[in-house]
Amino acid sequence: MSELTSSNGHHPVEHGGDLGEPIPNPGLPEHQPRPTDVDPALERRAERQVAGMFGVATLLALAFCVCYFVIDPQDTFFGYGASNLALGMTLGLSLLLIGIGAIQWARKLMTDHEIIEARHPARSSDEDREVSLAAFRTGAAESGFGRRTLIRNSLLGALGVLGLPAVVLLRDLGPLPGTALEHTVWRKGVRIVNDVAGTPIKPGDVELGQLVNAEPALFFPHEDANGKVVPAEYEGTELNNEKAKAAVILVRMQPSDIHPIQPQANWGYNGILCYSKICTHVGCPISLWEQQTHQLLCPCHQSTFDLAQSGKVIFGPAARSLPQLPIGLDSEGYLIAMSDFNQPVGPSFWERG
Repeated sequence: MSELTSSNGHHPVEHGGDLGEPIPNPGLPEHQPRPTDVDPALERRAERQVAGMFGVATLLALAFCVCYFVIDPQDTFFGYGASNLALGMTLGLSLLLIGIGAIQWARKLMTDHEIIEARHPARSSDEDREVSLAAFRTGAAESGFGRRTLIRNSLLGALGVLGLPAVVLLRDLGPLPGTALEHTVWRKGVRIVNDVAGTPIKPGDVELGQLVNAEPALFFPHEDANGKVVPAEYEGTELNNEKAKAAVILVRMQPSDIHPIQPQANWGYNGILCYSKICTHVGCPISLWEQQTHQLLCPCHQSTFDLAQSGKVIFGPAARSLPQLPIGLDSEGYLIAMSDFNQPVGPSFWERG
């Protein structure tokens, strides 16, 4: 005897002899037709509904293309980027309607007759189950696991504590983002230098519309206040870690084009502004500068920042503005930092408000 089980879990029946077609009814209830199977009017109505969803989805996809070209990326709608909102709504609703339409098509119009499939029993026989349990009981008794409580408890304790090294090793993945990104080596008086040669920068060295990649002078041999050359304050792995956080860009634009938010109104110098070079989305370095629009583009995921508006996000997945570094001049006329960044640099993460 072999066992037949319906594919949807209905009552199994026993059937002897040839398993070819046809086979006896395995116990499924009589098929109940749907309203759309017996009423042509309801069938046509369901067909129109599904076609209507697909049609609206088509229009929304076309609306996505129109919004992409028509809506200015800098426009806002109730505080949100109008372009991102329109693109997300049109494409999202288009995909949603296609999915709902496909489900309704399958539920109301496609054939829904039950299908029977012959299967062997998946459960082991009672004899096999009993043999396995007997072997397990015998092994447990011979090991003395239940009787030798000292060995048993010490083994369980060792296995439990074994998880601690795995937890401790998580610390080796790197510093916690909440502490590592809160501060950089920038502080008041640190000169801003070219990131390759370490040359100090004066305002006259930065031309209108230019972008300069820069770092703190602490990473290069530099002169102290007495004119004495001192070695770099960081080296090796520590240098690489700090450089990754402290990298900045300098840009210069017409002062009349700058529209900062408070309290960043006086953080630049004569049209020169300094921003973190690290994208606030996932931390890619950015320096794609469009001088006519004052926009900085991240090459990884196209987050776009308006540097004339305090690094405001105007497009893309970044959720925070680009951190700005307050700058000024020292007694020799070189550009310096006036403090550290007032917000963490680098990518956003779940603990950051």
